[in-house]
Amino acid sequence: MTWTRPWLVLSALLLAACAAEKPKPTPLEPIEAKLSARALWNTRLDSVRFPLSVQARDGLFIVAASDGTVAAFDAASGQARWRGDAGKALSAGVGSDGRFAAVSTRDNELVVFDAGRELWRKQLNSRITTAPLVAGERVFVMGVDRVVAAYDVLDGRLLWRLQRPGDALTLSQPGVLAAYKNTLVAGQGPLMLGVDPLKGGVRWEVAMANPRGTNEIERLADLVGPPLRVGDTLCARAFQSAVACARADNGTLRWSRNVGGQHAVGGDAELVAGADASDRITAWKVGSGDIVWTQEKFLYRGLSAPLVMPQAVLFGDAEGYVHALSRTDGQPIGRFSTDGSAVVAQPVLHNGTVLVVTRNGGLHALRFD
Repeated sequence: MTWTRPWLVLSALLLAACAAEKPKPTPLEPIEAKLSARALWNTRLDSVRFPLSVQARDGLFIVAASDGTVAAFDAASGQARWRGDAGKALSAGVGSDGRFAAVSTRDNELVVFDAGRELWRKQLNSRITTAPLVAGERVFVMGVDRVVAAYDVLDGRLLWRLQRPGDALTLSQPGVLAAYKNTLVAGQGPLMLGVDPLKGGVRWEVAMANPRGTNEIERLADLVGPPLRVGDTLCARAFQSAVACARADNGTLRWSRNVGGQHAVGGDAELVAGADASDRITAWKVGSGDIVWTQEKFLYRGLSAPLVMPQAVLFGDAEGYVHALSRTDGQPIGRFSTDGSAVVAQPVLHNGTVLVVTRNGGLHALRFD
């Protein structure tokens, strides 16, 4: 990777952020609470100043903090099961299969742990903002240059690299890197790829959006992760461009809807939900892409990616609130506070416990009744 590419990545982010000054957050209205939640436990790590993804495996929440801490907590009790330390500040979230965990540092090192004990570290050629994926005794990483590489989880041997022609600009934000049965799914620009995890060959590709615009910044449409998997369907947002769903078995596009936005979508077998750049919330039907409802009561509140639960649709905001919306019509049915700092990760549900992570490093576990 040449020295110019990181500059181009940074420029795209700065220009997107400075394109317009957002209005003040919409004040919160009093609501009639129809959904209750109780705090199970909370704890705190160092602050989270990077794109965080929380992993949930085998009754554990695996998280990471800016200072290099990687830790696993019992989902029910909050008891720490193991801790590791990368020794350097991190640039992306943690990937884990429950035993092995992988993170990347700001110095472009990939660090792998076995239950908190460092196994190996490897110098990479590119900055990482997408959490590594640990699956099938391999560690998969994707740089901001969208080069995908696979390493042996035990000894760090490079197994293969996949590099394809790409756009001059890429998004310094978590991309799509996920597993679907025996296929690795990766995002490269607006394309979703199905990749052979053993050899790195491309099995299928599908365009999730059709970038439009008169310059490279306006045409920037990188897929934003994490993707949503619903059975044989994968859904994702293309930055500033679209929300789309495709068949993961053969890469056939199911539907794509033109809508702006910067954060990942969430959903289940019925709904896909997400907020656009103004924090206008939309819920679509998974099967058809038809709009179920929209909600404009949270404009400019800095919403996180959502969690869609059987009881409600949850969004965190920049003031540390967690908002519960009705699945039926999107009306607010609950509001819960954390520590007053921004919710920085998509809330995660595991074994009945919802984990919310804030900018100040707060881990807040909730149980919804």
